[in-house]
Formats: sequence, C-alpha cells, structure tokens
Amino acid sequence: MNLWDLLTGVPIRYASADLPRDVTGAGYDSHTIRPGQVFVAIHGANADGHDYTAQARQRGAACAVSAHPVEGLPYVLVPDPRRALALMAGNFFRHPDRELSLIGVTGTNGKTSVAWLTAGLFQALGIPTGLMGTNGCRIGGAVLPSRRTTPESWEVQSLLRQMADSGCTHAVMEVSSHALALDRVHGLAYTIAAFTNLSRDHLDFHGAMEDYAAAKAALFRQCRAAAVNRDDPWTERILRDCACPVYDYGLHGGRLLAEDMDLSPTGVRFTAREGEVSCPVSVSIPGLFTVYNALAALSMARLSGISLPDAAGALAKVPAVPGRMEPVSAPGLGCRIFIDFAHTPEALAKALEALRPMTPGRIIAVFGCGGCRDKGKRPLMGAAAGQYADLTVLTSDNPRTEDPLAIIRDILPGLSGPHLVIPDRREAIFRALDLARPGDTVILCGKGHETTQETGGHRLPMDERQIIAEYINGS
Repeated sequence: MNLWDLLTGVPIRYASADLPRDVTGAGYDSHTIRPGQVFVAIHGANADGHDYTAQARQRGAACAVSAHPVEGLPYVLVPDPRRALALMAGNFFRHPDRELSLIGVTGTNGKTSVAWLTAGLFQALGIPTGLMGTNGCRIGGAVLPSRRTTPESWEVQSLLRQMADSGCTHAVMEVSSHALALDRVHGLAYTIAAFTNLSRDHLDFHGAMEDYAAAKAALFRQCRAAAVNRDDPWTERILRDCACPVYDYGLHGGRLLAEDMDLSPTGVRFTAREGEVSCPVSVSIPGLFTVYNALAALSMARLSGISLPDAAGALAKVPAVPGRMEPVSAPGLGCRIFIDFAHTPEALAKALEALRPMTPGRIIAVFGCGGCRDKGKRPLMGAAAGQYADLTVLTSDNPRTEDPLAIIRDILPGLSGPHLVIPDRREAIFRALDLARPGDTVILCGKGHETTQETGGHRLPMDERQIIAEYINGS
C-alpha cells in the first residue's frame, strides 16, 4: 500500500526525506512488527512505544509514525500517534464501518448483555450481524477470543472488515470508556450508539466520575442516532453534546416503556409500550436489570426500522448471555447456583437483589475485587454484599500482581454481616456449596464468562462451571 494513502487524513507535523513509497501495513507492538510495516509508537499504560523503535527496526519496520523524532528509522511526526493509528487502520481496511450498520453500546453495566441481545435479535430476524465485545468476537459461525472489551483500533477495523467481507450487514460492539479515552474507536461512524447506565468503575484510570462520564459521552458525538436509558441520572450529562436524534427507554419515562413486569427465576416478562403500540416481551435472564437490557435492545431495533412486535418476537428467541446470571445445574444439592460477571458495587447489588424474590432460603455470595484496579470501590462492594447477601464468602477475583489478602482487607471495612475469608477461589466455591442448604441460592460474582484467573502476572485456567462439576462429582 502506498504510504501516503495509508496516512490519508492523518495530521502531519513533519516527514523525513527518506520515507519508503510503499508499506505492507502498520503495527504498534514492536514484538510483532513484520517487514515493510509502519511502526506506530504509542504511549501505553506501562511502556512508551518510542523506546522500542530499535526493536521495530530489527524486525523490519519500514518507517515510524511518532510524536517526536526517532533514531534509526525514517519517520513521520504526528500530534497524536493513537489517533493516527486509528485513522491509518480505517484507511488500510477500507473503512468497513461505511459498509455496515454499526451499533456501539456503552455504559458501566449491561454492555455485554445488551450487545448480545441486540445482535441475537437481528440474527433471529435473518439479518447477518457480527458481534464484538467481552465475550469475544462472533463472525458468522466463528468465535474469536478477546482479551479486551474493545480491542486496539487496528484490531477493531480488522474485525469489522472480516464481518463486512463475510456478508454481515450489521455489527454490534461494546465500546468501553478506555476505548473512547484511548481513541481505539476514533474515526468510526456509528449508525446507532446506546447508553445503558453509569456507576462507579475504572476510577483508577479516569480519576473522577465526571471524567468517566465524559469518556462515555464521546461516543454520542460520532453516531447518527442514540438509544439511552431515561431512568439513569447520568443520561443528561451523556447527551450534553449529542446532536443526533435520541430514542429513550425506561420504566419511569421514555418513548419505550416497560409495564406489567413479571420477574421470575427463569427470566422476565413484561409489556413493551411505544405510544399506542404494545406487545409482550420475554427474556430468559432473571433480574430487573434484564428489563432495562431488553428495552435497550428493542430501542436499537426500532431505530433500525424494525417494528416493535417483530423485535419482541425475535428477542424471545435469543439464548441467555454466557456468564450473566447464568444458572448452573446442581443435581442433588437442592440449592440454586448462578454465575455472574458483577464486578461493580451497583452490579453486585442488583444481582443479589434480583435473587431475593426467588430465594426462600439464604443468599450466599462469593466474590472478590480485581487487583491493580480502582481500590475505592472495594469497600462499596463489601457494603453491597452485606446489605443483600445472608452470607458472604470473600475470595480472589483476578488479583493480578496484588496480594489477594490485601485486596480482601480493602473490602472488609464496608462489609457487615456474616462472612468468611477464603482467598483461594476454588476452595471458596467448595465451602459455599458445603454451607448451602435446600432453598438457598449461591451466586459466584466477578468472573462470569471468564475461564482463567490472572494472578502473579500469569493467566491460569479457572472455569467456575468446571469447579461446580468437580464438587458435585466429589472431586
């Protein structure tokens, strides 16, 4: 590809005279650069790409795009290498967002569920739809794993190109606040953007709730229509600079309303009403939050020109979201077991609160907090467990490089009520199941769909479904 075609639209401050005419692509990881590629030196959380230009040169990089001069390689100076990478990715992959109805979902909680329900709804109507998010990337029948909710811009554009080339007409993706703040989706044109809710999370990165909200709000400056949760107090802040049409939903206000709700252990039923049009809705995921997630999916269907009855009928066919209030069969135990991704104070509270009407006995909550992340939310997680659970088993989530006991000590000041401290997660799950009696509900929070645990700088296998099976089989 011609270098200047790759750089179309990128603001350039300076270009050295010895630049190559043609390049084979671009990359930002010096360990994986291939011959002929442009090395884009971005500043990461733990390292500065400018320090790795020598390694990129050794691996065959043709030139560098950077914020300041580099040695040993021809270079192009740009004001913002991250934004440059995003624009270059769009050029290289021929702007797949222009060929797709691109839907982005952002918010603290519910992104994965809303994206899953929306993509599933479209698929049920025969609309070829790709899905990108925490649970991986789905393109046709293929599922590609993902280590980030929203990958780096080069990967985002590559995946969208694969979706377009495979015949997808729509793509639904989760858009994290990190992705927005770090320009991973810079330059993308979204057909629809959705906002679920905002509560405390990622303040280790953003610093304050206003900054967190500002990052989320950026998505609504690059979309043609917005679907928002009218009941969330942060919605007005999110829409402050939004100039596109807005379709709102909620229980207490909005264009699309949920009425006559029936919440059960097997899912939710309600009537969706839009003006004079109403129809029944059924989703096989329990909890009040599922009503909101279903309304979000229905809102995006309406913005896509799908009638409310057709959208509701398709939504009923969508399977449950892996790791989101996922029931686990436990023959012979007499208790219910759920696995959920809840890892914020609000999400934990809502998950536990959802279990109360369906639990004649006790709610036993097993959870921890991730290491190297916002420490301020840890006692708030403890407070949520203390308020809604009858017994809490504190354990490890993904401690990463932190001491698991230090994380638990940060949780304890907010926790009231009966609790146990068992840092080993497998042992904690076994202990919770030992203590469960007929009529109790055991919920394992924080891991959800994950099948590994990050500890000591390593990812170790850990699938909670397998641990439960081992317990039942007497292993």
